[in-house]
Amino acid sequence: MASVVEIHRVSKTFGTFAALGPVDLEIRAGEIFALLGPNGAGKTTLISIVAGLLRATTGTVRVLGKDVVRDYRDTRRAIGLVPQEINFDPFFSVEEALRFQAGYFGVRLAEERLLELLTALDLLDKRHTGSRALSGGMKRRLLIGKALVHEPKVLFLDEPTAGVDVELRRSLWSYVRTLRDRGTTIVLTTHYLEEAEELADRIGVIDRGRLLVVEEKEALLRRHGAKLLRLVLSGPVAALPPELVRLGARLDEGGGAIVVEATGDATFGAVLAAAAAAGLPPKDVETRRTTLEDVFVQLLAEGHAPAGAGAAARAAAGGPGAGGRP
Repeated sequence: MASVVEIHRVSKTFGTFAALGPVDLEIRAGEIFALLGPNGAGKTTLISIVAGLLRATTGTVRVLGKDVVRDYRDTRRAIGLVPQEINFDPFFSVEEALRFQAGYFGVRLAEERLLELLTALDLLDKRHTGSRALSGGMKRRLLIGKALVHEPKVLFLDEPTAGVDVELRRSLWSYVRTLRDRGTTIVLTTHYLEEAEELADRIGVIDRGRLLVVEEKEALLRRHGAKLLRLVLSGPVAALPPELVRLGARLDEGGGAIVVEATGDATFGAVLAAAAAAGLPPKDVETRRTTLEDVFVQLLAEGHAPAGAGAAARAAAGGPGAGGRP
């Protein structure tokens, strides 16, 4: 797919502090790209440079083929940004805030488009309510609406569901997918890793201004992930049959459970068959798959480890993914 955002050797320093980079990254048309990292990792700095709110110290950024410095009028019109901070005039009603925001881009907000946004963001009954009277979650939704009024080709969501209740968060997830399906490219930063796992097509992990990995979400989970099977036995056993040992099984809970970890596309059918053949029918069966949160913690641990310390870092990261990477 064509790239709509091209970031080449971008860095940002504040005095003697290197906040970012150099970073190279391409974001594809029509994808949801999740940029993940701890606080202070450089996520907002990078987004601000692409959106034209900060000037990069070195490097270039292009949006839809246009340079964000030289062709800033074109690139800013192509971008919608939902910032972390609440930053609208508290004296406007919800409708007024949206209409004024559209006006900044030379857009007359049609009634049909206004109703679509208000309905999608569950703000229709607050249409004429002053923004000061909105709850924190409603203010967050209004920010999303403001970023969408001019129908941008690229939408940056910087912690879009912070302070939003679970039901509305899932409603927003559905709307984000709808926007993607309509052709909007979405860049998401979030500390809710469940959100990134649910929505993202690709994942980028950034820490201390450095991109640690950029990869398809499913490929990342397969490469770093693992599956854990636990067979709870009817009674403890002293040792495992050789066939189960060969399959990588081990005893747990004082011999009361069999645990085996599989990586990649491996399955547990052979383990279950071997346990049955050995006369060890399970009383209960539990399975767990590595989550994006497990992988994220593992990648950060590896990124902080000294050279050659990858194995120790994986062990420190914990979870079923630890030690499971070939």
